[in-house]
Amino acid sequence: MARRNAPEINAGSMADIAFLLLIFFLVTTTMDVDTGLTRRLPPPIEEPLEDIPEVRQRNVFQVLVNANDDLLVEGEPMDVGNLREEAKNFIIGDPTFQDPEMPEGKLTKVPLLGEMMVSKQIISLQNDRGTSYDMYIKVQNELVAAYNEVRNEYAQRKFGKTMKQLETAAELSEKAELQIDAVKDVYPQRISEAEPKNAGE
Repeated sequence: MARRNAPEINAGSMADIAFLLLIFFLVTTTMDVDTGLTRRLPPPIEEPLEDIPEVRQRNVFQVLVNANDDLLVEGEPMDVGNLREEAKNFIIGDPTFQDPEMPEGKLTKVPLLGEMMVSKQIISLQNDRGTSYDMYIKVQNELVAAYNEVRNEYAQRKFGKTMKQLETAAELSEKAELQIDAVKDVYPQRISEAEPKNAGE
């Protein structure tokens, strides 16, 4: 009795199919991307400064976060939900610059507005090395939001537009660019982040 040979399976195209499936999964799969905060780092100091300018205490708004994620603002415990409003009050300060509890002013040339007194305010942020990343982001968000709101309110009052509207208009108008620069010069974002401390230091 003669045996019939089983037909062979043509596997020549299997490699092509596997390759196409690999490409499909690579294209359609989403990858986790690390997120971060946008910050412009200061340029490196070429020569060490001999005379470091002294910053007066009234010009500094101190924000501390410890290893237990407790927030201290100017030495007092505070809920993170109240941080934005307190920071806004400090950034705006006293328009007359006479209040000894508020930042001093400095005569500055501002685009479109000429010479005017601008607050010397600085927000100093220091975290513990044990501070959670979640709390760190919350505090950073509140501080940046405080600056954004102050700038928006000033832009609306001075130029009748929010910062977002000015940024949209700046694509077509040079005047809008100058208005943005003016708002940023009147309320410069100064968040100084000190090196984190270890618990107990």
